[in-house]
Amino acid sequence: MAAPRENVSLLFKLYCLTVMTLVAAAYTIALRYTRTSDKELYFSTTAVCITEVIKLLLSVGILAKETGSLGRFKTSLRENVLGSPRELMKLSVPSLVYAVQNNMAFLALSNLDAAVYQVTYQLKIPCTALCTVLMLNRTLSKLQWISVFMLCGGVTLVQWKPAQATKVMVEQNPLLGFGAIAIAVLCSGFAGVYFEKVLKSSDTSLWVRNIQMYLSGIVVTLVGVYLSDGAEIKEKGFFYGYTYYVWFVIFLASVGGLYTSVVVKYTDNIMKGFSAAAAIVLSTIASVMLFGLQINSNTEEATTDLERETLLQKSGEGYCT
Repeated sequence: MAAPRENVSLLFKLYCLTVMTLVAAAYTIALRYTRTSDKELYFSTTAVCITEVIKLLLSVGILAKETGSLGRFKTSLRENVLGSPRELMKLSVPSLVYAVQNNMAFLALSNLDAAVYQVTYQLKIPCTALCTVLMLNRTLSKLQWISVFMLCGGVTLVQWKPAQATKVMVEQNPLLGFGAIAIAVLCSGFAGVYFEKVLKSSDTSLWVRNIQMYLSGIVVTLVGVYLSDGAEIKEKGFFYGYTYYVWFVIFLASVGGLYTSVVVKYTDNIMKGFSAAAAIVLSTIASVMLFGLQINSNTEEATTDLERETLLQKSGEGYCT
């Protein structure tokens, strides 16, 4: 049963989209600084996990304020979280799908030229539009479809990397790479629209839904921490390499994640895609100005871009920009 449509002003929607765009751009710039400085490099998997924890705590705080009293707050948690394993399982789907997406994206990057990867990965934009049509029973006008593919082309041009700079010394399997990128694209479109469908199909509070998803997100990211960096973390410590700048990056990712869920709730994944594209353009311009970034790259830089997306995911589309 569909939830009653909430009346939200256009000004509020524009505010959320603007903040999400600016936070995403600032996040990318800050993350680039922390991943390219000469200090000890922190484990990105632990940063992802801590981001999930902070988003959970923020959502709990906002829900407490929304309910207005300690009694109603406890009742809401008991009924919607502790006493609703089915709803928890429902919201674990995006976290699990994003985990598959992240692994497929890294597998694709290991088997495709970085330039080819950047271009094909942008197919997630029209894939999201297609999932919106199929899963939410919406229709898009010809102008909207043209806008979607123009957005896909524009993001591709901004992120284009010259092929001559992407030579690698390891054997690659293009067929495996294209298969992995296809799965990653489908996961991206499905997970984002699935979360939107869950948010808009009932009158359950957005912050309850966030709590449900972040609980499963913490479990998934902890597994990722153990599988990816478990041995090194045991040797060096969970917070190895953390500085004030790293905590600032985590803060931006957390705030951006919450705003992303608000954008998905009150607009849709397509608008979120346009916001993400604007953030890419802004962060690229700022990187040129602040870091002297040149629009060429190698596989290592492409991997850094992917780390950015890994941190931003998990909040709706995740902060999956």
